[in-house]
Amino acid sequence: MNVQIIDRGRGPEIKGTRITVYTIWDYAREGHHHTFIAALLGLSSAQVQAALEYIEQHKDEVLADYQKILDRAANPPPYSPEVQAKVDAIKAKYDALWADRRKKAMENGDARDHGG
Repeated sequence: MNVQIIDRGRGPEIKGTRITVYTIWDYAREGHHHTFIAALLGLSSAQVQAALEYIEQHKDEVLADYQKILDRAANPPPYSPEVQAKVDAIKAKYDALWADRRKKAMENGDARDHGG
């Protein structure tokens, strides 16, 4: 089986899948065996091995990009002002609904918290 690692703009991935080498690295760096990773992700062992070989051959670049992904996930960029306004409006609406629900529950003698 000739497995190729390609880049369609999302980073290097296993051809014929949407699984990037970064996904493979998530498991490999924790010590998972390539057969475990293959079974977990629905890949062949050859596909996982090809990704691991790619990682090894391009280690500095892959690990630098992987760290950027981790950093971005830990500190997501803020919403645009338009999207933040929508998020704030939705939050305010549901905060009011939950406050009203709690108030009615207390008035009815039901002291359980109904969310919020």
